[in-house]
Amino acid sequence: MLRHLLTRVLYTIPVVWLVVSVVFLLIHLVPGDPIQQMLGEGAAGADIEAARKAYGLDAPLSRQYVNYWKGVARGDLGKSLRLQQPVAALIKDAYPSTLLLTLAALFVALMLSIPAGVRSARRRDRWDDRTISFVSLLGLSFPNFALGPILILFFAITLGWLPVSGTAQWTEPSTWVHLILPAVTMGGALAAILTRMVRTAMLEELSQDYIRTARAKGLPERTVVYKHALRNALIPVLTVVGLQFGALLAGAIVTETIFSWKGIGRLTVSAISNRDYYLVQDCILTIGLTYIAVNFLTDLLYTVVNPRIRE
Repeated sequence: MLRHLLTRVLYTIPVVWLVVSVVFLLIHLVPGDPIQQMLGEGAAGADIEAARKAYGLDAPLSRQYVNYWKGVARGDLGKSLRLQQPVAALIKDAYPSTLLLTLAALFVALMLSIPAGVRSARRRDRWDDRTISFVSLLGLSFPNFALGPILILFFAITLGWLPVSGTAQWTEPSTWVHLILPAVTMGGALAAILTRMVRTAMLEELSQDYIRTARAKGLPERTVVYKHALRNALIPVLTVVGLQFGALLAGAIVTETIFSWKGIGRLTVSAISNRDYYLVQDCILTIGLTYIAVNFLTDLLYTVVNPRIRE
C-alpha cells in the first residue's frame, strides 16, 4: 500500500509541471505589456524599464521560467503586478472561500443524487424513474451561467429569501446564507451527472447474486439496498466525484463572478484581465494541486469502500 501511495505521488509531479508550464507559456505569448498596463499609457520609458527589471520581466523567457520555479521551490510565489501584494497572501485569503463553496456544492450534489439515483433504480421504468431521469437531463442542459441568474431572479429578487451576493466565512455561521445560491448553482449539474451514475451502478448491483442471497436470508430491504448494494455501487461514483471536483473548481470561476464571491476563481479572472503573470500562474498552480490532491484522496477512498481493493 505504501509503495502504491508513493507511486501515485510521483505520478503527480509531471502533471503539475505540465500544467504550470503550459499556463506560463500561454500567458507570456498573449500580446501586450503588463508593465505598461500597470503604469499607464503616460509612463516614462525609463520607469517602464526599471519596473520590468524589478519584476524580472526583462530577462529571456527561459530565464523567467527557471526563476519562477526557483521561487516556487523556496515558497516565494512573487508579487502581484496589479495589486502590489504578495501572491501567496492573496491566494491564502481567497482559497478558503473557493474551497468552502466547492465542498458545499459537492454536498448539495451528493444529497440530491444518491437518494434520487437509488429510488430511480428501485423503481425502474415507473413514473418516478422517468421523472427523475427527465429532471436530471434538464439539470445537465443548464450551464452555471444560465442557472445562476435564474436563481438570483427568483429567490433573491422576486421572493427576497436569499442575498444576491456575498461571501460566507468558515467562522461566521450567520453568513452561510450567502452560500446557498452559489452552492446550488454549482451542485445542480453535478447532481444530474451523479444521479444517472448512481442509477446505473445500482441497477447493476441489484441484479447480482449476492443481493438475491441477502433477500433470501430475510434481510430488510433497506439493509439490502443501502448497506450492501449501495456500498459497492459507490465505487464508480467516487471516480466521477473525484474527476468532477476539478470541474467544480473550474466552474467556480463563472459562479464566483456571477455571485461576487471573493474566491480564487474571481481572483484568477481579474488576474487574467490585468495580465498579472505571477498571480495567474499561482492561481492555476493552486487549482491544479487541489485537483491532484482530490484524485489522490479518491484512490484512498476506494480501499475504504471496497476491501478487495485494499487486499
